[in-house]
Amino acid sequence: MKNLMNITDLTVEEIDELIAVAEDIIANPEKYQDACRHKLLATLFFEPSTRTRLSFESAMHRLGGAVVGFSEAGSSSSAKGESLSDTVQTVGCYADIIAMRHPKEGAPVVAARRAGVPIINAGDGAHNHPTQTLTDLLTIWRAKKRLNNLTIGLCGDLKFGRTVHSLVGAMARYSGIKFVFIAPEELKFPRYIIEDELESRGIEYKEVSTMEEAMPELDILYMTRVQKERFFNEADYIRLKDTYILTPDKLVPAKKDLAIMHPLPRVNEISVAVDDDPRAMYFPQAKNGMFIRMALILKMLEVKV
Repeated sequence: MKNLMNITDLTVEEIDELIAVAEDIIANPEKYQDACRHKLLATLFFEPSTRTRLSFESAMHRLGGAVVGFSEAGSSSSAKGESLSDTVQTVGCYADIIAMRHPKEGAPVVAARRAGVPIINAGDGAHNHPTQTLTDLLTIWRAKKRLNNLTIGLCGDLKFGRTVHSLVGAMARYSGIKFVFIAPEELKFPRYIIEDELESRGIEYKEVSTMEEAMPELDILYMTRVQKERFFNEADYIRLKDTYILTPDKLVPAKKDLAIMHPLPRVNEISVAVDDDPRAMYFPQAKNGMFIRMALILKMLEVKV
């Protein structure tokens, strides 16, 4: 495939194939250690990132390739006024593949028109984050050994959270999925996504305001932080940031095999007291991000192992 802008650029079959490759990488890492030798990944991050950027870089290094790039817009020529189009066209002269994060929605699509090499959207504003969704799908698969017949609770900032938007779009294509949206009125899941992804397909969902009323039925609980950088009014952020905090006592009525996920970084929406619960999957989830990005790089560079 040429580019990955949205999780829906991948068919269900392609997603299943990527998960299978990632599982093989986990089981047989030495088999892949030179797969991308002499290949170069450019990481163009116009917005701060820890896990996404470092997992892309770790993925390429573990495949035997090399990495160039920048971690903030201020260290690129965009600080001098260079256009995004010119930046990616230049970088495309050096690299074999580009992973790009940008605060403006749709920026990777614009970049892909000029890059000349495959581009992976590593997050664009509050819009899409397809490789986080692949990470989430691999984590769900490893926890449940299935991607169907699941009740998934999404909690926190559902309005601006690009990770939950992409995850719903992906999981809506599997059978037997039910969603529970847990959010305050101001941060409810966008209506247009509910209409396009769920109601149009007859997928069951409900909206609630507390974790407690949803907890007993959940197979997956996907926590998100309230994102300060998406707010124009700091007073609104302060008022909403501690709306949901997951603590051990709130997990008492939960299923014994519940999978607790979080795209990270967390602020205080999951108590550190939950970290030792065997149901806490968010740090394994971060590690899974490296493996699925390894699989994706192989696919996009058409490397056969």
